[in-house]
Order: sequence, then structure tokens, then C-alpha cells
Amino acid sequence: MENELTGERRPKALSISDFQELIRRMYVEKDVERGVAGTFMWLMEEVGELSTALRSGTLKEQEEEFADVLAWLTTIANVVGVDLNKALVDKYGEGCPGCGKLVCECPNSEKP
Repeated sequence: MENELTGERRPKALSISDFQELIRRMYVEKDVERGVAGTFMWLMEEVGELSTALRSGTLKEQEEEFADVLAWLTTIANVVGVDLNKALVDKYGEGCPGCGKLVCECPNSEKP
């Protein structure tokens, strides 16, 4: 699909790194100006909207709220300088951080 304003083609898939760069290009100046505290409040608002969508929303509404939560989380990572791809690979790249297995074997009473 093509962006009406720029004529650029929209990707059909985004890696975590690509998504973080996309969010950075679109919003970094506003995000840095707003700061972590203001951005965190927007994230919490979106988490609330996701909660509502999960309880009573349509699949489309749920998809939109998941995307919003991911975007605001990514925004915070950009503001503080965290590379999300690196963070994910470092923590989850070799399996569950709790038990080290690819399919978690941690007891249900523990948070992996």
C-alpha cells in the first residue's frame, strides 16, 4: 500500500529494529520534548484502552490498541536510548530467562 502524502510504499512486515527506527523518524523531536514522564503517562493511557478492548472490543480495536501500546513503549525506549532489538535478544534470545529452556518449564507460581 502506498502513502498518499509521500508516495512511499508501506511495509508488509516490520522487524523490531525497523519499527523502532520508524517511530524514531516520525516522533523523536516531540518525544524528547515530552520526556519520559509524559510519555509514560501516554503509555499507561493506551494500556487502559487495551484493557477495555480486550474486555469488550472487536478484534480490529484490539489490534489497534496493541499497536498503540507497542508504539508508546518503543517511544520510551527511544527517549532513553534503549535498543529494543538488543534488549530482547539479550534477555530472551536463548530461551526463558528463568529456566533457560526454549519452551518455558518454570513453575506456574513463578514469573519467568
